[in-house]
Amino acid sequence: MKTWFHSWRAAIRIARRDAWRSKGRSALVLAMIALPILGVSALDLTFRSSELSPAEQAGRQLGAADARFSDPGYDGVPLLQDPSGNMSAPAKDYKDQMWPSGPTDITKVFPVGSKILKDTAGGAKLTTVHGLLPAEIRELKASDPMARGIMTLLEGRHPEKNDEVMATSQFLEVSGLKIGSTLSARNFDRAYRIVGAYEIPDALKSVQVNALPGAFLVPYKKAADKAGMPGPGSSTTYLVSKSGGFTWNMVQEINTKGVVVTSRTVLIDPPADSEVPIYQKDGWANYNAGPAASAVELASLVTVVGLAMLEICLLAGPAFAVGARRSRRQLGLVGANGGARSHIRAIVLSGGLVIGVVAAVLGTSLAVVLTLLLQPFLEDFMGQRFGSFDIRPLEILGIALLAVLTGVLAAIVPAITASRQTVLASLTGRRGVRRGSRVLPLIGLGALLIGAAVALFGSLVSQQVALVALGSALAELGVVAMTPALVGLFGRAGRWLPLSPRLALRDAVRNRGRTAPAVAAVLAAVTGTVAVSTYMASREAGNRAMYEAQLPHGAVSATIMEEGGRDVPALREAIQRYFPVALRADVDRVSVGKPGCDPWGRSAGCGSYQVVIPPAHECPLYVASTDGSDPAEKFTPEQRRKLLADDWRCAQSPGGGNVITDAGLLVGDAKLLKVLGIQDAGAEKALTEGKIVSFSRAQVAKDGTVGIKQVTDLAAADKAMEKNLPAPGKVSSIPAYQVPGNPNSFGLQGLMTPATAKAAGLATVPLGTYVTTEQMPDSEARQKLDGELTKLGSDVQLHLEEGFVEEYTLILIALSLFAGLVTIGAAGIATGLAQADAEADLKTLAAVGAPPRVRRTLSGFQCGVVAAMGVVLGSAAGMLPAMGLRLTEEREQIRFYEMSLAEGWAGDTPPPYIPIVIPWETLLGLLVAVPLGAALLAALVTRSRGALARRAAT
Repeated sequence: MKTWFHSWRAAIRIARRDAWRSKGRSALVLAMIALPILGVSALDLTFRSSELSPAEQAGRQLGAADARFSDPGYDGVPLLQDPSGNMSAPAKDYKDQMWPSGPTDITKVFPVGSKILKDTAGGAKLTTVHGLLPAEIRELKASDPMARGIMTLLEGRHPEKNDEVMATSQFLEVSGLKIGSTLSARNFDRAYRIVGAYEIPDALKSVQVNALPGAFLVPYKKAADKAGMPGPGSSTTYLVSKSGGFTWNMVQEINTKGVVVTSRTVLIDPPADSEVPIYQKDGWANYNAGPAASAVELASLVTVVGLAMLEICLLAGPAFAVGARRSRRQLGLVGANGGARSHIRAIVLSGGLVIGVVAAVLGTSLAVVLTLLLQPFLEDFMGQRFGSFDIRPLEILGIALLAVLTGVLAAIVPAITASRQTVLASLTGRRGVRRGSRVLPLIGLGALLIGAAVALFGSLVSQQVALVALGSALAELGVVAMTPALVGLFGRAGRWLPLSPRLALRDAVRNRGRTAPAVAAVLAAVTGTVAVSTYMASREAGNRAMYEAQLPHGAVSATIMEEGGRDVPALREAIQRYFPVALRADVDRVSVGKPGCDPWGRSAGCGSYQVVIPPAHECPLYVASTDGSDPAEKFTPEQRRKLLADDWRCAQSPGGGNVITDAGLLVGDAKLLKVLGIQDAGAEKALTEGKIVSFSRAQVAKDGTVGIKQVTDLAAADKAMEKNLPAPGKVSSIPAYQVPGNPNSFGLQGLMTPATAKAAGLATVPLGTYVTTEQMPDSEARQKLDGELTKLGSDVQLHLEEGFVEEYTLILIALSLFAGLVTIGAAGIATGLAQADAEADLKTLAAVGAPPRVRRTLSGFQCGVVAAMGVVLGSAAGMLPAMGLRLTEEREQIRFYEMSLAEGWAGDTPPPYIPIVIPWETLLGLLVAVPLGAALLAALVTRSRGALARRAAT
């Protein structure tokens, strides 16, 4: 034990002095190990600090209260909930029936003697320096002790009067307002003064204004109703404080009265899943707590960490190999003085141990310091405040040990190689000739074949993505193991090359212990890049083939569905001003009830409309039955398939579209037909004759009319819907013109003029506009239009049809740049080590008359050779996982298609199109540009003349 301790102590001292002597090489390896450790440690610190404890979560949700009572809208029926109160459902199993809907009187369930604080949230469009800004209005007395912790006052004070508010810092930044400014809302003549700024710790980006209870939302709704506009919706919860808090049993008792409770006691000490009734219902299990999710996260973490360690070891290994070679005389002296091979291995391994320990200390220390310094920026980026700066010593220690392990693993192969050298060879400086291992390439070939078989089995037979990933990783490791042998095969091409590249290639082959790890590192980086690039390019091709245009190319649609189209005229004027409009078609929509009603008629005093489908034109597969059964079950799969393929009533309209009104009905003129590229003289004539132009055969009755039903009694309509009966309402029959053929109308199903709608007793409100452009609007015009639309404060649905836009172009470029940087870095490391290792050869070349540029040329070709070998092997290896994943997706899509076909739901639709596309631009860039760039860079940074050789001591 004593001998072992002293031998390792001496080895560590020798390694420490050798690392200090070779500062450049040591710093390089130190940086390679320390940087990932710094990143992982900082990520761990950030994650743990942002991960709130149950007590911290309760404080941010409940403040100082014991619970929050909320109404789930189940009409007061008994319910079940999860411990957090985020998930709830009626206790009764309603099966195919609709769940109960309606408000619950929460005030009736407050415990006797409890303290109550009302918390109401709604929305409004507030006036700002720039125009209107949609914001959340929260009525909560923030100065009350029960609310402490929900909002953090940053500046100023809390509101004390009904005409005072405070705003989040994000609202003040976006709106251009400040403390002391006044604000109001649209359709609201009351002004409020901003007296303070605050933030919500869990939502730093929240655009919110705080007022006293009843000070804003109630008078704002009254003003909106008076103006004939729908008022803002709101939701109210109650903070409740009670001596002793609320246990899980008390929460369940309150659930029987239809109220959801978020309890501080339950949040801090939640019950077991077996004690939560909602988790026992089908489809309501606590999936977040299952072992499957943890297993997937752990497997992903292990995979990422393992690949990072492999990459570091492959890059750092040559540095230790060259260090051992440059210290071979010192190692030879150790052997000459009685040192065993184990001592030599210990000295080289100690080099990895010393650098690993320093990297661990440096990386973790810098991570703590940087995380503390960058905490405000990290919190702003994540949008929430840290709970506390949480340092987990065991996790940091584990990350630090990972750095030590990486350093030791990187030095293992150089240590074994150095220990196998004879004492005579070490002292004389002779390298000797040693054949490469014949077993390792065979093992690698076996791993490659087995990995490829597993990946193909996973993609073609089992359809398991995990098997594809496992097989691809095993195949990549096999190629890495075969790298020394493959490097030797590359060397046979040297006979046809000029002098400098031939010397570089032979030097790389002769020093495989230095070349193979660098090539493997490049291979690993390029493999991932090629795999992801191939997969993304293939998905891009599939998406392009499936793309459906929503408008003709270059056309624009812009609509506003809220507030009765109040901002539509300004919208139309803005588009006309900023876009190169060739033709503009303004459109309206049918409105039932007050002018400001939303299009779905769910506000008080509002209604909706329906386009009546004659019973004979309804698809039998979708006709609702009064008994609640599925009508499609009455047909066999063959009958369903025949109906979908041959019955026009069940056919879908071609093309896409963004017409979001009910039944695709718009009110406009013949200009809209021209914008949509529909050329039909009969349709234009029908519009002038007061007819409705229909693109849906199902909507036109036998008498040539289209029926539009106005539904004003929403309660009666809901009851009829529950019984699968038609909603009661007045039907207006309008003469129709059926457009012949089946043209692509881009979602438009019916079009009538304003005069036709008025004659039919239908009220209309402005909706938006459709335009064609003389040329595609440039980026400047779009930015100006976006800025103008932002001032409106309305939710504008704007679409410019540009055709299929490639989504992954920037990602592919970024991946190529990443692979290029890693390749150049790895090749540069190998080149620098080669220069240090081959200094004697370079001096010999100079001594026999080689010109100075040979050194620069040789260096460039050494770097280019390593990069080229790694890129070629990596490109070949990267195809396997990408193709495997695409084949898996294809089999999965075909399986769903066959299931749909068997069930009779496929009709005459074609099978899925899942192409495999090779990104030739990326491959050419990697195969040509990256090695060439690496060679040129290495040649440029290499000095033409080296130091004069000194006579060796005798």
